[in-house]
This record gives sequence, C-alpha cells and structure tokens, in this order.
Amino acid sequence: MKIVLRRGWVVMLLVTWGGWGWAGELSSALGPLPAVTAQPDNPPTPERLRLGKKLFFDNRISGNGRLNCSSCHLPEHGWTLPMAISLANDGFVERRNSPTLINVGYNRVLIWDGRAPSLEKQAVGSTKNPVHKGQDIEALVRTLRADDEMVALFKAAYDSAPNAEDYGKAIAVFQRHFLVTGDSPFDRYAKGDKQALSGAAQRGLELFQRKAGCVQCHHGPVFSDHAFHNIGLRRNPLFDQPAYREILRFDAKRMGLKEWETVDDDTGRYLVTHDPADRKKFKTPALRNIAQTAPYMHDGRYATLDEVIDHYDRGGDATPMQESGIRPLHLTAQEKSDLKAFLLALSGPLPALEALE
Repeated sequence: MKIVLRRGWVVMLLVTWGGWGWAGELSSALGPLPAVTAQPDNPPTPERLRLGKKLFFDNRISGNGRLNCSSCHLPEHGWTLPMAISLANDGFVERRNSPTLINVGYNRVLIWDGRAPSLEKQAVGSTKNPVHKGQDIEALVRTLRADDEMVALFKAAYDSAPNAEDYGKAIAVFQRHFLVTGDSPFDRYAKGDKQALSGAAQRGLELFQRKAGCVQCHHGPVFSDHAFHNIGLRRNPLFDQPAYREILRFDAKRMGLKEWETVDDDTGRYLVTHDPADRKKFKTPALRNIAQTAPYMHDGRYATLDEVIDHYDRGGDATPMQESGIRPLHLTAQEKSDLKAFLLALSGPLPALEALE
C-alpha cells in the first residue's frame, strides 16, 4: 500500500455577507487541514499503520479480553460512542463521554482534561488504566510475543519484538495518520467552490465568526484553540448516584487531589493542574465531522446540535466561574438553523479501513 500524506496549506479568511474577502493574516485562521505533523521518532509507514490497526481492534489488549480501543471509539459512530457516558472496565463506571478520534493527530492536548502528553503515552496509559482496559502491559507483551503473526508485524514495523513502547507507537501512528478527514463542503468552499456551501451554511459561517462568536474558541484548521474553558455547565445529577461519585473520587485520588474524599463533581483541568482557576474547565473539542459524533460535551449531556446551540444562545447555565465570554446571544430561530447548517458542512470523508488490508 502506498501512503500519501496531503500537502498542507492554511488559508486566512475573512467572512462578509457576500462571500470570502481576503484580508491578510487574521487572529482566526479557518481553512483546509494542513498535513499531519509526524513524530520524528515515529513516522508513518504502511507496516506501522497495519500493525496499529491490528492492535486497535484486538481484544487481548484488555484485561478481561472483551475490550479494545474500538469499544469506546466505534468507526461507524464517528470514532466515538453513541451514548452519553463511555464504557468502562469490569467493576467500574465511566463519568465522561468518549472523545472522537477523528483528526486526533492535530490535537495539541489529549483527553478532556489534557492529562495525556502524547498519543503514544495515551495508548499505553489507557491499556494499563484499571477503569479503561485494566491490562498488565507486561502480560500483554508476553501474549503478543507468543503470537507468530504479531511477532512478524512488529518486526516489519519497528524491527523489534513486541514491546510496550512500540505497542504505543503503532496505535498512535494509526490514529494520527489514518483517521484524517478529506475535504468537507467547507473545505471546497474555502478553496474557491462557491457552490459548495448552501446559502444557509454561508449565513451560518458569518454567524460563527461574528454574532455567535464561536470562532473565539473554535478556530484553526480543526476548529479548536486546544485550550480549556469553563462554558457554564451545571453539575450533572448523574453524580448523585453512588457508583459515579465513587469513580469521581477514585480518579481524583489517582490524580493526587488532597480533597479527593469529598469530590462530588468532575473538576476537569483542575485534576491535572491543581489550580483552583482551572475548576470545571474542559478541552475545546474540534468541530470537524461533528455531525457524526453525538452526543456532545464532556459528559455527553446534549444529544443534538440544537441543544448545544441552545446552551450557548442562553449564555450557559450561569454557573460559578463561568467564563465571561459565555453570555446570551439572542439568536433567532433562523439564525440557529443557519449556524447548524454550517456545522453540518464541516464533515469530510474518512478513509476506509479496508485500505490497510
């Protein structure tokens, strides 16, 4: 198989009611995706992509032998799950929504609270995490070394026997360089095809950049500032249930919070930084292919894009420490419909898994 990485270019755009107006370099760059940046010590090859795909879907990477990466990131559901709260390993419940893996290679921060430093580390960490897969990584390595096919795949990909480091690298390469979208209607429009966006989507793009102000946090090629924000989400009543309160405290203890025994909410970025200013801040999700990745928010509380738009239109839930930029928008019904039309136009095709056979 020949691997072709697309040539990247970024277009700086200014929107007017009549269409695109070039205005030089702006604070918000919206345009086609650049090429994914490869890690110097882990560039993509056909052999590494095939190994990464094989491991991604292998149940042996979980302690109970029933879970793999796709258990929480289903290809047919936008590489996420069509449920509010993700799955968990035996004996646990989760407390967050599975983030999509579409275009994850462009992310500068990983996981809703940014605790993972790289896709390579995240792959190994999720495998060992008792809440996720609960696998003994050394036991997994022994299993893979006893499998002649896996031994051959590791040899071809990394010139090594199966080992934990290259295990993480292979899964990371698959996610970083394969799960990349092609041109969406927005991309074609940005490249000059003025018929690629409907009139409603063009009006929605204007709203996105101006009245609705979405571009303040959703900018750049993947429509994310890769930062953390408190957007005014009230506490999820799900956390009143003992099992969910237990997982909140389990994770808080793992993350070193002194007050872990009294935690009764997901405190987001605060779990990582322990800075009170980061309470309830979560990563800005990318918006490409958002039509495929419902439900939305870090806890999947909104089943539809309409609910998400309504959240921002009312100015959030007026929670403590809500950011000042989250304020009522006073959108009309037509404006909400136009904004949704633009969001739906951000979906591009993904490569077929069969391409790695």
